[in-house]
Amino acid sequence: MHRPRAECREAVYSKEGRNMLETFNKIIKIYYAILAAIGVPVNLLAIVILSQGKCGLSTCTTRYLVAMATADLLVIITEVILWRISYYYFTGSFLDITPVCSIINVLSRAATDYSVWFTVTFSFDRFVAICCQKLKRKYCTKKTAAIILGTTSILFCLKNIPNYFTLKPRWIINHVPWFCDVKANYFTEPGWIGFDWFDTALTPLLPFTLILLLNALTVRHILVASRVRKRLIDQKKESNRSDPEMESRRRSVILLFTISGSFILLWSIYVIEFLYYNITGKDPKNYNDSENIFENVGDMLQVLNCCTNTFVYGATQSKFREQFKIMMKYPVASIIHLIHR
Repeated sequence: MHRPRAECREAVYSKEGRNMLETFNKIIKIYYAILAAIGVPVNLLAIVILSQGKCGLSTCTTRYLVAMATADLLVIITEVILWRISYYYFTGSFLDITPVCSIINVLSRAATDYSVWFTVTFSFDRFVAICCQKLKRKYCTKKTAAIILGTTSILFCLKNIPNYFTLKPRWIINHVPWFCDVKANYFTEPGWIGFDWFDTALTPLLPFTLILLLNALTVRHILVASRVRKRLIDQKKESNRSDPEMESRRRSVILLFTISGSFILLWSIYVIEFLYYNITGKDPKNYNDSENIFENVGDMLQVLNCCTNTFVYGATQSKFREQFKIMMKYPVASIIHLIHR
């Protein structure tokens, strides 16, 4: 969860729903283990393939996609492995010492911000490339991409430092603080409430709005441009010929809309749950059984977003699939070569 997640451990369970919640927790344990087993290799694979620059994408686009894959990998490591799997499988390890889990909390939230906002910067880059031809030459460059990604990383790293101070130890054993609980004043003190709104407004409420707006403007521009080009082609009596420019735009739009659509779909439950607990004024630490399940489903889908982009590349980019096949064949070919030698 993007806000402090320790409240999930403190949820109040009713006796009637205990069996259901126990079953659900077993599902969660298996889910996060599978997610880690899939998420780490697929994101590493995406980073390696995209970094080679053989997927037919511009260097600018490649930098954004590599940054997105790297951010997704960081989310899998910090949020899933160091936080979720540690809690479900290795309770009481050194990762549960309060300063350590507080640092993990900050790193996880920063990685989530990177994953979300790199998607926004990629969407804006594609909007400029498709809709703003005059600005495209200056903005859609690898230097600009590096500046945008670097600045975004620094700003969100600094923004998440206060999150370290939102947690407190649950127990102190032999002068060692253990586990991380959300401080009681986080949901009541005006300063922390304002920070929570600011935090969630930045991720994912504002990205939701920006991505929807950019996509709407991109669709509008494409529809207008397509009509104009179709008329010109019809006038030249070349309607049977393919249009390379429109085909290139079509591939870019498919990639853009698939990535942004996946983001919006998988973050929707998180946004609904955030609005619910703010509108009703209910403390998430006092959720009932169904509310707690709904919250955890939002967490599960939000993290799943960090595994989908690689599959999107494979489904929409033929050259990415070719490079994937080459990488899969390489170990087998190497072994066969060694055997023959």
